[in-house]
Amino acid sequence: MKVELSIKEAMQLIKEIEEKPAKILEMVKGEMPKMVGDYLTDMMRLELTRFLGRQPYERAEEEPNHRNGSYPRSLALKGIGEVAVKVPRDREGKYQTRVIPRSQRYEDELRQDIAVMFLSGVSTRTLAMISERLLGHKISAAEVSRCSKKLVKAIEDWRNRDLSTMKFKYLFCDGVYFEMRVGRTVEKVSVLVVIGVTESGQKHVIGLQSGDKESAANWRELFKDLKRRGLDSQTVTLGIMDGLPGLEKVFREEFSKGKVQRCQVHVARNVLAKVPKKLKQEVADDIRSIFYASNKEKALEFATQFAVRWQQEVPSAVKCLQNSLESCLTFFDFPEEEWISLRTTNVIERLNKEFKRRTRPMEIIAGENACYTLLAFISIKMEIHWRSNPVGKVRYNLPSLRSLIQGNFTQSP
Repeated sequence: MKVELSIKEAMQLIKEIEEKPAKILEMVKGEMPKMVGDYLTDMMRLELTRFLGRQPYERAEEEPNHRNGSYPRSLALKGIGEVAVKVPRDREGKYQTRVIPRSQRYEDELRQDIAVMFLSGVSTRTLAMISERLLGHKISAAEVSRCSKKLVKAIEDWRNRDLSTMKFKYLFCDGVYFEMRVGRTVEKVSVLVVIGVTESGQKHVIGLQSGDKESAANWRELFKDLKRRGLDSQTVTLGIMDGLPGLEKVFREEFSKGKVQRCQVHVARNVLAKVPKKLKQEVADDIRSIFYASNKEKALEFATQFAVRWQQEVPSAVKCLQNSLESCLTFFDFPEEEWISLRTTNVIERLNKEFKRRTRPMEIIAGENACYTLLAFISIKMEIHWRSNPVGKVRYNLPSLRSLIQGNFTQSP
């Protein structure tokens, strides 16, 4: 585009720029969409010339097809905004431009950015409000959903990826509930989650599957699916879980060399639920002495003392602890530097909390595929964070961690 200015106009423009330096940026931004639009239009005209094999107004008796005007289209480009173009046409409708893909309203890179913003926590409503200002193109909630759907195949590939290249020694298992649209109704649906810990201590989300967390059959199917994908059941030596009905039995059956560690926090909550308020603090202190003993022998000794002390006042609490005690102390059979990670389901609870934080603004998730897309994206982000915090590499000398071990459970009631 050729711009002509008189000397007087040029001097006035320079003066305005000196007084307001941002003006030059405003000018560039204002002209850029038109320049890009004109450029793309010219490209398509040249493309049509090549398609027809002759210049404009050039006729060929043996070829009746010729130009037939144009129609307007818009395209949103990253960093430029909404660009208006004129797409040329031929009379017979055979010409299809490759400069701008048919029906595409914004470039692929912009579509990916929209999907990432949505998956990172920006709601469709908020995206619609800010998109025009930030991207130069107003994006509707429906468009955001369409952008996210483009990721479904990639997400499914990741969710069903081959596991045979890694050896997992521990599995953290839990389920989390979401309000999900199923057909024309909204139902509370649970998703089963499994985090695998490799021999080097790295954590990976290896299982995301819709299913009833209270159903042993659903857990069995998930474990079988993990093995079909290449998980070596013989390398799995421990499963950390919160005592869901039937889960422990299914885990032992599917992983013959695997022991079970029941989450100490969940057990402590169950015990304290049977204790009067005035005794809760004393009982909690005694439970903590058992769970944070220096070795298994000491823990069993403290458990015996606990039973003697509280049998008369809170027998139901004593029985509750005794029923779960063996499973709560399994972690003692593993390396001491890993104990703090193996005592509880904190690892997977933290992931579930992130799931809830991200999905809370949505209130209702639009189906199972949408749920998997969100959870997979969050899982991948968490895995990146976990790289710097592998199981067994915790620094015990940190003051905050020392206080945590000595004085408190790692989850609040």
